[in-house]
Amino acid sequence: MELFTDRHACKIRGTLSCFDRVVITGTIPGVCYAAGMTRFLYANGIRIFDYPKWAEPLREEIRANAERLAQENGLKIEFIRRNNFRKDKRIKEIIAKRGDHPGLVHIFSAMEPCPSYKPWHDKKSHRTFLKPTDAKCLHYYFYFIDPELGLCYLRVPTWAPFRLQFYYNGHHQLAAELRGEDIGYKMVDNAFVDLQDWDAAQSLADSIEPARVHKRLNEVARQFCPVIRHFSAGYHWSLMQLEYATDIVFHRQKDLKPIYEELVRTAVHSVKPENIATFLGRKLTGHYQDEMGNDFHTRVQGTRIKHHMGKVAIKMYDKHAMILRIETVANDVSFFKHHRKVEHRDGTWTMKTAFMKKSIYSLPALIGLMWASNQRYLKFISCVDDPTVALKKLEKISKPARDSKRTYRGFNLFHGHDLDLFLTLLRGQFNISGFHNASIRMLLPGQTSQQVSRLIKRLRKHGLIRKIRNTYKYYLTTLGRRVVLTALKLREMFIIPYLRGTLAA
Repeated sequence: MELFTDRHACKIRGTLSCFDRVVITGTIPGVCYAAGMTRFLYANGIRIFDYPKWAEPLREEIRANAERLAQENGLKIEFIRRNNFRKDKRIKEIIAKRGDHPGLVHIFSAMEPCPSYKPWHDKKSHRTFLKPTDAKCLHYYFYFIDPELGLCYLRVPTWAPFRLQFYYNGHHQLAAELRGEDIGYKMVDNAFVDLQDWDAAQSLADSIEPARVHKRLNEVARQFCPVIRHFSAGYHWSLMQLEYATDIVFHRQKDLKPIYEELVRTAVHSVKPENIATFLGRKLTGHYQDEMGNDFHTRVQGTRIKHHMGKVAIKMYDKHAMILRIETVANDVSFFKHHRKVEHRDGTWTMKTAFMKKSIYSLPALIGLMWASNQRYLKFISCVDDPTVALKKLEKISKPARDSKRTYRGFNLFHGHDLDLFLTLLRGQFNISGFHNASIRMLLPGQTSQQVSRLIKRLRKHGLIRKIRNTYKYYLTTLGRRVVLTALKLREMFIIPYLRGTLAA
């Protein structure tokens, strides 16, 4: 099969894969959960009900540090009062005036929810301890341009257990590395629209060093959250949200537009649950309980299609109408599995396939797994973009299918009852849950149960639907979706009139 990128090579400027949005959380081991904080207070001779009194000076230390940094950098801390306030828009306005040189850009403050603890005395056990609770406290957002990571922010709460949130963008990190290697580039927002050396840029993107990121995170934490000096353990950094993008950059917007419109139109109808699981490197089983589905969304920047499986998704959209971006998004990286060292409680270890650790040291392994997801989706749209195979299959299903007992006539997907049937099966409500005899009869009035049963058997003999194990439900197969969508596309191209097709009218 010819890949999409090979087929349109003359229209494509280059292709680049790298991390996009990276959100990391910092927690203090030993005090990031209620029982640990309880032990910490007892170990330091602090009464449990004096917990708020102990935390107040730390809050004031963070506030004083924020005010000092603002004064030293000639900034004014901006308090956010509205929920719909766009911090990124405000930061862009500030950078447009100050320039993109390294340093502190701006400081926001806002009252936001945070995890906390409350003192508790159990009258039955006569134990006094801390219980987890939800609270609100003042948070500071320190936006700064880092020489190695580009534009970043650190979200610092003013109340224990001081859980930090750090953000940076992989494209900005790569831009800093390209400058260090003296490789020319042109960037719009968080995307490269041109590169002097695409292969060298890809090599830099693939060679991420978690130890350097870890060192910089510790430095940033000490600078903006000075209370860390009271805890010897320091911060533990784990991955909260990760986006890995594959950008296919076109020479001109007019080259991408017609291709993208066709890809989106087809993907909305043809991607089903087992496809989504396959894109993400998983197998869909009957035990899977989380949500799955497709989401088509129109934005100011353009359109986007998203296929989600629980807390992980794969997206495709046209960025700046010039870049076809395929992006794997993980809100929980432990969704992925890989072969790694697994340590056991008795001190032994084995090499086996296990869930991905959330540590920032998993970043190199995640590059390979998330890149593979993007590549599987790229292969899918390569099939969509090339209807040759589907045309041959379309011709095949128009002919009778035979078994040892009888012959089943072929399908005419251009008009009549066959067209009505397939337009019904393409409905989005059948993508996840499948369909059965009764659901088809509801949408095809006048058909009896026996007639629909014969239709279903005929569809199965031609390989157009597949039965869900141990149920009476069916899915359209990949072949079924491909040939139907090809037929509809041909009708559209050659303006073949509907002779019946009442459901599409």
